[in-house]
Amino acid sequence: MAKQRPQPKPKGQSSAMPPGGHPPAEAAREASRSSAAPAPPHPPATAQRRTTYFEAVAVYEKGLEAVQRHDYPAAIDLFRSVLRLYPEEKELHERVRLYLNICERQTSPRQASPQSIEERLYASTLAINGGKYDEAISHLRLVRDEDPDNDHALYMLAVAHAQRGEHAEAVAHLERAIALNPENRALARRDPDLEPLRDDDGFRTTLDTPGSPNGFDRRRPLKAKSAR
Repeated sequence: MAKQRPQPKPKGQSSAMPPGGHPPAEAAREASRSSAAPAPPHPPATAQRRTTYFEAVAVYEKGLEAVQRHDYPAAIDLFRSVLRLYPEEKELHERVRLYLNICERQTSPRQASPQSIEERLYASTLAINGGKYDEAISHLRLVRDEDPDNDHALYMLAVAHAQRGEHAEAVAHLERAIALNPENRALARRDPDLEPLRDDDGFRTTLDTPGSPNGFDRRRPLKAKSAR
């Protein structure tokens, strides 16, 4: 029985990391989570006549080596060069874009989550002003857990719940905020963010007791505009 002769490797293709080889750990995890992860590229039927395929593969493999070294900026440059310099190599482009997306995620700046009470109050103010009430409530609950008597956080919880249509929760937080700081009553009377509560009996009862004649709490410079 005649033995099959081993096929020669295409010139320019690395044996260490073929286009269909195993990606580095970070990329493998990302690729496994992607339902649209493309299959490893194969040489086109016209590879004998199109040598640019093997040139593109060589650049692609250098990009993979950069990913393995965690040199994501270099990998991004290499992957982008495959797309730019070899537009006809469609067999590679899907795989290149997958790794390019992973590298860009790795190099994008990540926002640090707020840690202090002041940072959480500021973050919740931005969230309310941007209509992100779930995010605001998440920050404010942490403030309340750390400082249960923080009337500012309780007042803002009332605002966030009011904007979500959760009247009972809003009134309960507002009552507590007023008990801790009576000036919150006058603020609530004028606050357009509490407009959804105007027809609520509990809200009207909470505001019935006369409050401070000067109304606005000067300690609240963060709440710069309506969250509506």
